[in-house]
Amino acid sequence: MDEIFGHIERITFQNAENGWTVARLQERGKRELTTVVGTLTSIQVGETVRCKGIWKNDLNYGYQFSVEEYRVEQPSTIYGIKKYLGSGMIKGIGGKFAERIVDYHGVDTLKVIDKTPEALLEVEGIGKKRLAKISSCWAEQKAIREVMVFLQGFGISPTYAQKVFKTYGEKSIEIIQNNPYQLAQDIWGIGFKTADQTAQRMGISKESDMRIDSGVEYVLNQLANDGHTCYPVDQFLEEARK
Repeated sequence: MDEIFGHIERITFQNAENGWTVARLQERGKRELTTVVGTLTSIQVGETVRCKGIWKNDLNYGYQFSVEEYRVEQPSTIYGIKKYLGSGMIKGIGGKFAERIVDYHGVDTLKVIDKTPEALLEVEGIGKKRLAKISSCWAEQKAIREVMVFLQGFGISPTYAQKVFKTYGEKSIEIIQNNPYQLAQDIWGIGFKTADQTAQRMGISKESDMRIDSGVEYVLNQLANDGHTCYPVDQFLEEARK
C-alpha cells in the first residue's frame, strides 16, 4: 500500500451512518489538494492524517486516494487548530469563537480545552453555559476517537469500528476487553474468525472458555446454514476441533 500524509482542508461528503467520506487533503510540499475517499469515521477539518491505501482513477471524479487504513493526529499549528475548531465539530465553537480562542491561547488551545477548560472563560464572549456545551461535546468526540484508535490497533477496520461504536458507545473498549467474541454476536459482518483474530492480538488464550463457547456457536451456525436441524455429537465435536 501507498502512504500519504497531510491535513484535512475540507470535507466534501460524509455519511453519518457508515462513516464514508470524501475529503480534500493538503499534503506537505504539494500545491494541489489530494482527494481521499474511504471510511474515515468522525474525521474533522484541520486534523492531520496519515493514510495508507491505493491510488485509483475514477471515471467520474478523477485521480483519488482510496484509504484502507488511517491514523489521525490533532493539529499542531495555529492555522490547523483554527480550521479544526471552526469546522463546527465542537458545539459552542464556530468560526468566530475559534478565532478568539486560538488568538488567546495559541498552540496550547487544544491542551487547554482538554485539561483546563475553565481557562476558556478568559476568552471574551464565553460564559459558563457555552463552556459546559464545549466541554460536553469535547468529551464525546474524545471518547469516539479513543474507541476508533483502540479498535484499529487490534485490526478492526474503520468500517466495523463505526458499527461497534454505534452499538456499544462509550463502553466499547470495556466490552471488547472483557470478551472480544461478543463482536461476533452483536456486530453484523463480524464473524467468529474476525473476532478470534482480534482476541489473539489481545493475547487471549486459545484454550479460553469464551473462545470455545464462541467457536461452538459458530460451528452450530455453519451446520444450520448447511441445512442441518440436528447433528451427531461425535461428528459435531470433530467439526468443532477443526
